[in-house]
Amino acid sequence: MTLDLKLDTPFEDHRADEMSQGVLGTEQDRPDGWLKVAGRATYAAETDPDGLLHGVLVRAPATGAVMLSNLAEVEAMPGVRKIMSHPKMIRNAAQGTANEAPVQGADHADYVGQPVALVVAETFETATHAAHALIVSVDGVVKPVNPDEVTPERPDDKQAILGDPDITFADADVLIDETYTTPAMASAAMEPHAATADWDGDTLTLRGALQMLKFNKNELADSVGLPPEKVRLLAAYVGGGFGSKLGISADCVAAALASIELGQPVRVVQHRRQVFEVNTRRSETRQRIRLAASHDGKLSGLGHEALVSQLPEEDFSEPVIQGSHFAYAAANRKLGLEIARIHRPAAGSVRAPGESVGVTAFEIAMDELAVSSGIDPVELRLRNIPDKDPESGKPFSSHRLASALKQGAEAFGWGSRPDKPRQHRDGEWWIGTGMAAAFRVNMVIEAEARIMLSESGATVQSDMTDIGTGSYAIFQQIAAELLGQPMGQVTVELGDTRFPPGSGSGGSFGAASTGTAVWLAAMEIRQQIADRLGCPEGDLTLQNGTATCGNTRTALSDLLKSDEITGHGHVEPGDAFEKVRQATFGAHFAEVAVSEVTGEVRVRRMLGSFACGRVLNPRTARSQCHGGMTWGIGMALTEELTHDRRDGHVVNRDLAGYHVPVNADVPDLEVLFVDERDDWAGPMQAKGIGELGICGAGAAIINAIHHATGARVRDLPATPDRVIAAMISAGH
Repeated sequence: MTLDLKLDTPFEDHRADEMSQGVLGTEQDRPDGWLKVAGRATYAAETDPDGLLHGVLVRAPATGAVMLSNLAEVEAMPGVRKIMSHPKMIRNAAQGTANEAPVQGADHADYVGQPVALVVAETFETATHAAHALIVSVDGVVKPVNPDEVTPERPDDKQAILGDPDITFADADVLIDETYTTPAMASAAMEPHAATADWDGDTLTLRGALQMLKFNKNELADSVGLPPEKVRLLAAYVGGGFGSKLGISADCVAAALASIELGQPVRVVQHRRQVFEVNTRRSETRQRIRLAASHDGKLSGLGHEALVSQLPEEDFSEPVIQGSHFAYAAANRKLGLEIARIHRPAAGSVRAPGESVGVTAFEIAMDELAVSSGIDPVELRLRNIPDKDPESGKPFSSHRLASALKQGAEAFGWGSRPDKPRQHRDGEWWIGTGMAAAFRVNMVIEAEARIMLSESGATVQSDMTDIGTGSYAIFQQIAAELLGQPMGQVTVELGDTRFPPGSGSGGSFGAASTGTAVWLAAMEIRQQIADRLGCPEGDLTLQNGTATCGNTRTALSDLLKSDEITGHGHVEPGDAFEKVRQATFGAHFAEVAVSEVTGEVRVRRMLGSFACGRVLNPRTARSQCHGGMTWGIGMALTEELTHDRRDGHVVNRDLAGYHVPVNADVPDLEVLFVDERDDWAGPMQAKGIGELGICGAGAAIINAIHHATGARVRDLPATPDRVIAAMISAGH
């Protein structure tokens, strides 16, 4: 039996509050945690099947037609089994939810660093040596690599104008009209992209570093020319993704093609430099933001126009203005996105695509408006909260931004903040505080899950992945709560396409999507138990392995004996997303110290206050917010993927040159949650949380830099040279 749910209407019966096991909504450890700290969690490159061969990808040194000059010579080297430059090799990674092969063909390089060949050998060392020996000749056709070299596209579906914004801007009491830039960024996940493929003559099994298996399965099958049912993907443990593993990458297809051709298992692991140039990056952005307001700070008009870049033939574009459609009330609005088609590595989803960069720039502009109008930044935002979606007129499913702002301000001690900049100094260090609001769309993806309940406990199965987000823990809690099982008697099995297709990990939709499927599967089992006991499911209490109906209490082990009850849950988006605007909200507060001598910025403390519906596990939710806030520090201060303006190649293509925040950069982070239930979000009233933590976090730091120094940095990241330049420009 399958319990199907299409999200069309709100869920006003809060069944999660009626359950008796008492684990959902509480802090629980991750069941996979001990496996990881003990080194027993198996990642994509950590299996050694018999007969394993090793593959190393070879990169293009320029763009244009590709020729392998000494192929026969290198292929004759001892231990080399095959040099493959295949028309089915993919030029760049698939976009998230692509569900089909990306652009294929190794005979032409669209960007510097594109994989154009695979060397397969008996050992990794031999394959690496041969890959370095292979001479790749490219005709070097010059193609545009910088956004300012081309005329950008302006898609009609990415423009929105309401009212008369131009007149509003011209007549405003207070007008902010500034341009902000954010650089290209890398996902920089800890685990490199890797794949181990094994073709047995009938079925291709691939263990990969992947986020969304149900889509990845079809992408890989389409790429290598197999029916999807002949492809099995395994990804029980994934060492971070941050968007770069949403679609299949070059290692997957190359390993699969080589295994099919050679009849042996083949492993391909991207080295760190390939990770930076072969997989999708976040596009750099240039954002013009205009805010028109009355003297009391009420917005009458807003404009948000952005330029991003992308490879030709790619559909995805960084949705920079996504959050600006609903963030603040203003009758007159002009929003638009332009796309520059250039030959850098493909742009794709990276850590809250859209809002992470768009909200950051917009919230810096809001701080500039607060300064110009002489209104407290928290109060300015409170005055501009919309009572409905400003563009569609739809009601919000829930909207607790005001609560997040007030809760965060009180906990941070915002009320004692000096109104003007440059009021607090400690030696060479200027001290200041800043804040920003946080916005992120809420999404649900179609998902399925299966639960088997026996006298020994419950087993949850889905092809859903856990990329470090806590999926194992959340699904264990949901099943334990609804089925009245101790946590230790619930086993969660993920990352296998032989299991029901989950949502995959991305977009902060995992818990609300696959988690809802787990909920439905458990509810189906509850109904079967109630039927056996002859009582309505609503009267059934399951707790600590016993079932109670009325005055009858029965041990589940006696009820089941050697039997097994199976429940299957299926959820899909419905009309709810057409009826209401669903989003999550929050507020960031930061304190920084800025050296007047060097321009160095040190974040001294940060606090985030978030409204994300029901919090299923405060420990994992807090951890996700810590991660988002940490990436916010990176966006504000350190992260910048640099491309050579001559040929577009990635200059800082490793973790030594691409600076992510480390322990010394990150202060104590405090996270608070607003008590909220969003009935439109599903039967658990829970929404996404992971990416909300990054949205606006960087802006709070940039705004704190201004409060400390009186200098405004509009080109991120705020590296010491840029901070010094801003202070000089401000006359300090």
